[in-house]
Amino acid sequence: MYLYHFGLTQLPFTLTPNTSFYLGLKPHTEAFAVLLTALKTGEGFIKVVGEVGTGKTLLCRKLLNEIPEHFVTAYIPNPYLNPDELRRAVASELGVKQAQRMSSQLLNQRIQERLLALHQKGHSVVLILDEAQALPEESLEALRLFTNLETESRKLLQVVLFAQPELDQRLATQQFRQLRQRITFSYQLRPMTSLEVEQYVQHRMQIAGYKGEQLFTRSLCKKLTKASKGIPRLVNVLCHKMLMLAYGEGRHQLSAKHLVLAAKDTEDAHVSGWQKLGVYLSAALILLTTTLISWQFLGEV
Repeated sequence: MYLYHFGLTQLPFTLTPNTSFYLGLKPHTEAFAVLLTALKTGEGFIKVVGEVGTGKTLLCRKLLNEIPEHFVTAYIPNPYLNPDELRRAVASELGVKQAQRMSSQLLNQRIQERLLALHQKGHSVVLILDEAQALPEESLEALRLFTNLETESRKLLQVVLFAQPELDQRLATQQFRQLRQRITFSYQLRPMTSLEVEQYVQHRMQIAGYKGEQLFTRSLCKKLTKASKGIPRLVNVLCHKMLMLAYGEGRHQLSAKHLVLAAKDTEDAHVSGWQKLGVYLSAALILLTTTLISWQFLGEV
C-alpha cells in the first residue's frame, strides 16, 4: 500500500467511521450543539438527517463517546426490527435481565421499572437509533409510545434519530403526524464546501502522520469538491484512489489527472464533460504512441 511511500502511519481515508479523525466543521459542530442542547431539555424526539455519506454515523459515535455522564444510553445501530424485537433490544441495552425470554406485557413493565429506577438515581435515558429510516411502520409507532413513559415533570426516555432523508418523507404523511409533532429539535446535515473539503483532507492527512508538502492543493480540492459533491464518504473514496494511483506511478505529487481517473472509477462521483474528454484524449494519446512505436519497431525489422 502507499503508507511508506507517503510517510503515513495509518490510512487517512478509510470508510469506517473513526472519531480520532473527527473534524469540527460547521455542519457537524452545529449538529452536535443541537443534540446536546436538545438533550438538556429532556423532552421528545431529536432528529438528525443527512444524505448517505454525510457523516451521521461518525456524529452518532461522537455523541456516544462524549455524552454527559448522567445520561444512560441505549444504542440501536440496526433498527430494522419489528416492535417486539425493538422493545427487547432496548430492554437489553438498559440492562433488563432475561429480556429475550419474558412475555411482552412483563417486558413493558420491566422497561418502565428500569426507567423509573434510573430516573430516581438522577440519570436521564436516551435511546439512539442510527439508520432510523429503516424502521418499519409499526416500530415507528412503538417508538412513539415509548416516549409516553414520563413523570409529572419529565419524560423518562428521549429518542435521537439519525437518518437519511427518506425518514422525512415518511414522517410527512398523515399516518405519522403524532410522531412528527413530537420532534422538538431537528438538524439537516449539508455537504461540505470546497474550503471545508480542503480543511477535511489536510486534517485527515495530518492525523495519519503525513509531514510532507501539501498534496491536495486548493485548486485540486475545488475539483475534488465538485467530483464528490461535498459528501465526506465520496471524498474519502476519491482521495484513497488518488493516493493509490500516485503510488502506482511512483509519484509524490497529486494531479487533476489522478482525480479524473479516480472519479471515473467511482460510483456516484461527478465527472464533468471536460474531465471525460481529458480521459478520452489521454487514452487516445497512449494508443497513438503505442501504435507509432509498434510501426517503428516493425519498420526496423
